[in-house]
Amino acid sequence: MKKIYVILAVVAIYMWAHPVYAQYTVHGKILDNQTKEPLIGATVSVPGTQAGTVTDVHGTFQLAVTESNVQLAVSYIGYDQQTITSSVNEAVIVSLQPSVNNLQQVVITANREAALRTDAPVAISKLSSVMINDARPTLLTELINKVPGVVMANYNNEQHAMAIRQPIGTSAYFLYMEDGVPIRPMGVFNHNALIEMNVMAISNVEVVKGPASSLYGPEAVGGAINFITRRPTALPTAGVGIQVDQWGYKRIQYGAGGMIAKKLGIYIGGFEAKQRNSWQTYSDYDKSSINARLDYALSAKTNFTLAFSDNEYNSDMSGSVDSTAFYSRQYTSSTDFTYRKVHSQRTRFTATHQWNQHQETMFTLFYRDNYIEQNPNYSIRWTSGSTSATGEVNRNSFYSKGAILQHSIRLPFLQSRILAGGSIDYSPTNYWSYQVDLGAQLRPDGKSVEKYTLLKEDPNIFLSKYKANLANTAIYSQLEINPVERLKVTLGARYDRMSFDYENYLDGSTGSKAYERVTPKIGVTYDLGGGKGLYANYSQGFSPPSLTAVFRKKPTTDANAPAEFYYNLEPARFDNVEIGGWASLFDHKVYIDAALYQMTGHKELLSIRQPDNSYDYQSAGKTLHRGVEYSITYKPDDQWFIRFGGTNATHRFEDFALSTRSTDPVKNVNGNDMPQAPHWIANSEVTYKPRYVKGLRVALEWQRISSWYQDQVSKVKYDDRGFMGMKGVSYLNARTGYTWKSIEVYVNVLNLTNELYATSATRGNSATDRTTYTPAAPRTFVMGIQYNFSGKK
Repeated sequence: MKKIYVILAVVAIYMWAHPVYAQYTVHGKILDNQTKEPLIGATVSVPGTQAGTVTDVHGTFQLAVTESNVQLAVSYIGYDQQTITSSVNEAVIVSLQPSVNNLQQVVITANREAALRTDAPVAISKLSSVMINDARPTLLTELINKVPGVVMANYNNEQHAMAIRQPIGTSAYFLYMEDGVPIRPMGVFNHNALIEMNVMAISNVEVVKGPASSLYGPEAVGGAINFITRRPTALPTAGVGIQVDQWGYKRIQYGAGGMIAKKLGIYIGGFEAKQRNSWQTYSDYDKSSINARLDYALSAKTNFTLAFSDNEYNSDMSGSVDSTAFYSRQYTSSTDFTYRKVHSQRTRFTATHQWNQHQETMFTLFYRDNYIEQNPNYSIRWTSGSTSATGEVNRNSFYSKGAILQHSIRLPFLQSRILAGGSIDYSPTNYWSYQVDLGAQLRPDGKSVEKYTLLKEDPNIFLSKYKANLANTAIYSQLEINPVERLKVTLGARYDRMSFDYENYLDGSTGSKAYERVTPKIGVTYDLGGGKGLYANYSQGFSPPSLTAVFRKKPTTDANAPAEFYYNLEPARFDNVEIGGWASLFDHKVYIDAALYQMTGHKELLSIRQPDNSYDYQSAGKTLHRGVEYSITYKPDDQWFIRFGGTNATHRFEDFALSTRSTDPVKNVNGNDMPQAPHWIANSEVTYKPRYVKGLRVALEWQRISSWYQDQVSKVKYDDRGFMGMKGVSYLNARTGYTWKSIEVYVNVLNLTNELYATSATRGNSATDRTTYTPAAPRTFVMGIQYNFSGKK
């Protein structure tokens, strides 16, 4: 009995001298300050102690502490750290601000799973929710052009072209994704495919530059753009706003989200837009977009996501103009009958399961329903001096059913990670195109057309008509190892097969065709310490021709000749080598990111403009794409943010025969610059958020695109002067906004100095060809007001 008393006495003395550890519990939520989405895996700790935890899938945490009021340090990679005081009596809600100039960001697209930006041996850029919110964009071009080394050319009414390690144009060498799932199947690429995106549903954007075929497939040659959509918010949120400009554009935008049950969250966002009587005649359009998403946490390890998007688009097509109209700023369309209609629906179901700390499986089912019907302005074929022309009406429709399965394992041996997966995409496709007869009203000089008139549609004169059952299958794997400290090696490979059974109604043929290839990648990263590092990689890109190219009739001057098609088009192959690095300097106030690359293309498929403005397909024997990409950001304090990024590049024909006829003056263009291949692209912005006026932001942005050759024979340049007298494209955008409580008002002034410039200027190789210009909008005032509600629990 004495022993028991002694033990109790010792325990009592110990408890008096050492209060019981962890007698209180603090709890709360950690979320993104911009989007209100939960931050999964954020770290919550008590400074100076070993106490700490991380947030779950809902962004919530619980932490045992020794005091009823305690300081907590909250951090998450890519966000500014916060220190707060928490009480056990109430839940704490911490909104972390995304760090717009921090290289240590979490990216998904580089490795198909969340990873540090600096662990990826590729050139990748991320547009954060802060940059997206501050831009208050009308169009996606306003966002994508902020990415160093990237140009998304605005062809008006949301039509566009793309340039990532390629000339500005409409080539099928880019992959567009929504949450990692391609928005279109391989083989049905359309350069205007981002019309099928909802700008109001984007949380952030990740852009991989250079071939990403080893992970994402053949079309990811020049680069891949992954739009990460909004997730259900950790708190109840709702927002509604309007946006207008002086040219007749009006938009109502909305969004709402939150947790509708303990484990179930929802987000819905979209807009209704209308444009009437704009600065260019015959350019009215309507667009309706909506995204909806449900996230359900079955358990701490298993999560389900159901996402749906719908985009409906109906637009006039004002098209390009000739030099007379362009330089006189007479933005009159030469057509009043051309149009484009787009219907796009996508559904995705994703299940993720974390087996343990080292293994995770992801399974996705997806469905697409899509068509584009159009009478496009760019399809008009007219020979100089003629009073007649032809055009076409076409329709491309498909639906898709597909699946993606992926599994990753982390091993203790050399800190390895193995990722492996496969996908299947079955997309029956129908396409038809028939001729329309046009009249051409010439200008007094007889060398250009003032107006085209629709004379007759010929639905029985098909230019193309086929159906194809398109099947895309792939398997891929990637191994990451750390053979020595600070060194990471990445090895990857992917096998793709694009096959289709077809029926070509024009020549009555049926058959099947397949393209297949293995694309490898090897990359290394080396951490130099102190926020500095280097990387290098070798990767291949592979791109089969699109179906519309395969089944297009070859041009012929003999009307009685049997139809010939491009059945024998070969896939293009690209070899890419690059080295790059990053550095954080001056106490993390300056960040530098740079990459030097060389990409060689073999059998690159080109669409060559003919004297009648039609296009003929031809493969270049060899092309060269070489350049340096760079990004510099400077944030001296919390008021100023300055960024500058761009690329200096050469895109050149190495081996390309235009003609084998001895009578033709130009037989090859070896050594020439490719058309629409500027040598310098830059985008820079200065943002000021003064402390003394909370909620105010002011920004000035500069877009620069140097001059380029319009033709393949390097005879005619587009070198008009823009802002500051610079040749090519040079203009300013100004943005300002003010937020007071739940109300935000903003004004964007695009093309601030009202420069006259073209986003596209092209011509054929013949001496009789004329330049056509896609004019950019004159100075535009975009005004908006937004109401945002955010609940407390």
